[in-house]
Amino acid sequence: MYQISRSIYREIEADIVEGKWGEGPTNHERVLRACESAVFRLTTDRHYFARPSRTLFNDIRAYFPMSTQLHVYRVVDHYMCFASRYLATNPAAALELTGQKQDCRATTRKGTPCQRMPLPHNGYCPSHQHLAETEEFATAA
Repeated sequence: MYQISRSIYREIEADIVEGKWGEGPTNHERVLRACESAVFRLTTDRHYFARPSRTLFNDIRAYFPMSTQLHVYRVVDHYMCFASRYLATNPAAALELTGQKQDCRATTRKGTPCQRMPLPHNGYCPSHQHLAETEEFATAA
């Protein structure tokens, strides 16, 4: 995932507007940090990150002139969609990248998170598959 965030940054870094000299991080550093945090969130919290491309673009759009924002959005959207597809087809990649075990998205009756390993296609364990079916029904309605 590190390569994806750096690829986004490399393609758009030439268009970043330099800010005034002062204290704190430069605009280049802010854009790079935003790219890295968006890709990390996509890796760790994929099911609850509804629009990763839009979120990242909204975080970094202030650092680009208006004439290049369409190009920036297309680059961001291309790489974030690629990352989403990659994580959907390789669910073990998130475990390898973060070192954190993925847990089921459901909670138990006591209110604690379910500790079972989720299935890759929807994030719920076999015991909580009925919750995924109700989500699909609610979105269709």
